[in-house]
Amino acid sequence: MLLRSGVALAIFSYILWGITPLFYRLLPEAEPLELLAQRLIWSIPLLFLIRLVIKNKTIWKQVWVDKKSIILCLFSSSIMAISWTTFTYALTHGQVLAASLGYFINPLFSILLGVVFLRERLVFVEKMAVTFILSGVGYQIWQYGELPILALVMGSAFAVYGLIRKFIRFDVITSLFLEALWLLPIAMGITWWLSSKGLSAVEAGDWQLRILYMLAAPVTIIPLLFFTAAIKRTSLTVIGLAQYIEPTIQFLLAVFLFNELFDWVKGISFALIWIGLLFCILALLHKQYAKFSQKEPFITGRDETPQN
Repeated sequence: MLLRSGVALAIFSYILWGITPLFYRLLPEAEPLELLAQRLIWSIPLLFLIRLVIKNKTIWKQVWVDKKSIILCLFSSSIMAISWTTFTYALTHGQVLAASLGYFINPLFSILLGVVFLRERLVFVEKMAVTFILSGVGYQIWQYGELPILALVMGSAFAVYGLIRKFIRFDVITSLFLEALWLLPIAMGITWWLSSKGLSAVEAGDWQLRILYMLAAPVTIIPLLFFTAAIKRTSLTVIGLAQYIEPTIQFLLAVFLFNELFDWVKGISFALIWIGLLFCILALLHKQYAKFSQKEPFITGRDETPQN
């Protein structure tokens, strides 16, 4: 029953993330930096209150002693700011398809970072996944003559953020709280600068607009709470499979609801990337099978030498 609830929580969290473009449609042409600043400012009291009520949290005494994790939170917060800003820019400027592409190709960057920094060796299916995903992105670049900048930044930033978080020993809520604190001076500086220049949409807008900017914080954090609960109740394999729900929903919203351009070039590009993702899923399932059966993988190509 606990496992089932974990699966349901994982699916629900990714569905919530998937439909976030519906919320950001209420903020068309929003200034990304101001939206980032408002999310950060209103996230801090919300995260503080959540931390008061959750169990199994890192106590403050342990937090202040672990200087390495505190410094890593500084680096992860910088990457988080890049990820948030590009993501919200895409959602508020009619580029939901780019956001979808970014999260579809995220596994490519995660695999490459694992190879470079964690000394992971690729199995055959992972090599095939990298080949197809790179082919999909490369085909789009070849046809359009330009890089899908937003998608690449989102995909790579989220992968780097995940890599850094592997080395932070705090619970998720405490980590997010510290990341927001690190960025608070920047958020306050952005708010002051926009206000002094008369460029603040929040200051010039009505109370409804101000509430929408405030709601950007819980819209970000609430799915994360369900996700955190899911991690404790189910396996990472389930989490890995469920992660594709988010970009799939965003893709469907972009094409069928928001009527964003989806031509044959993007069709071929996405098709190649989806084939690559199928190989990612196969690799994930097989690793889980090998782990529980304690047998050598039947898919050849992996160096089983113990890694640090």
